[in-house]
Amino acid sequence: MAEMEHNTFALQYFEYGEPSEVVDYVYKTKIFDLKDTEVLIKVLAAPINVADLITIRGKYSIKPPLPAVPGNECVGKILAIGPNVQKLQINDLVTPFKRGVGTWQSHLVLNEGELVKLPAEMGIAEAATINVNPCTAYRMLKDFVDLKPGDTVFQNGANSACGQIIIQLCRNWGVNCVCVVRDRPNIEQLRSYLMNLGAAHVMTAEELTQTLVFNQFSAPVLGINCVGGEIATNMLQHMANGSTFVTYGNMSGQPMQVSAPTFIYKDVRLKGYWMTRWTKENPNSPERFKMFEELIKLTMEGKLRVPEHELVDISTISFKHVFEQAAKAGGKVEKKYIMVFGH
Repeated sequence: MAEMEHNTFALQYFEYGEPSEVVDYVYKTKIFDLKDTEVLIKVLAAPINVADLITIRGKYSIKPPLPAVPGNECVGKILAIGPNVQKLQINDLVTPFKRGVGTWQSHLVLNEGELVKLPAEMGIAEAATINVNPCTAYRMLKDFVDLKPGDTVFQNGANSACGQIIIQLCRNWGVNCVCVVRDRPNIEQLRSYLMNLGAAHVMTAEELTQTLVFNQFSAPVLGINCVGGEIATNMLQHMANGSTFVTYGNMSGQPMQVSAPTFIYKDVRLKGYWMTRWTKENPNSPERFKMFEELIKLTMEGKLRVPEHELVDISTISFKHVFEQAAKAGGKVEKKYIMVFGH
């Protein structure tokens, strides 16, 4: 096909460090000549995820070669297609499911097999954020325990973006989601917010040490941990016999302690989960496409909503300020910042 010239920009970093200090605009005029099944995408919006900030600081398990463009998810519209593209058309709304492509830029070239087509009427925030937190939440709820209606899931970090998705998926599947959050001045506001999302019960870390909630709900068959430390240690005491406790983060930076009786008498299984590894190991798995189909369906039916977020047009606001705000995300709930690229 004919070559196409576009003015492009990217947010790029040339050294590891604090995002507000090392990331900057890079403008270029690029010529695109699409081959075979390649697709040219105009990026409409891309979220700032915690993993993105950690990667820029050089503290993630994967360090991309520098200079690098951050970002692991986005939504875009197809501008042009290669000569052998079969399933996608110009103007289709798509999201890449390949990780590490550098989504914080105006244009991307990817193979059609690396893209998921989204409904044209899908909201910009919903489309931009469907690939990381919803998929992480979905897989943790599906891959470790065969959950049935009435079962109990026990999670900490429930105010995180992933935690909010876990609550909503549990609600949709008839599973009780009991949540632990760290205490804060506006705890009742947070408790109400999470209960409205579908949480069965919300307690603080202090309340966890004396809780009797599992007299009301069955003992948890699945625990989900992103905080670690003492909170995770205390949660283990309430897990059901033969249950599974999955760790996908360690926000406290502290190790959890597991007693011998937890292993011996309760036979609790400790597992880890990393979405990047699952994605790499399942690039074309039917289960992957089934997951996207279900998440998209729930979203379009209004049964799965985007966590607290703010759309920021980086052409009109300092993205450095946005990075500083994203790094401080917390308070009532974790707010997700979604950068809009001229949408």
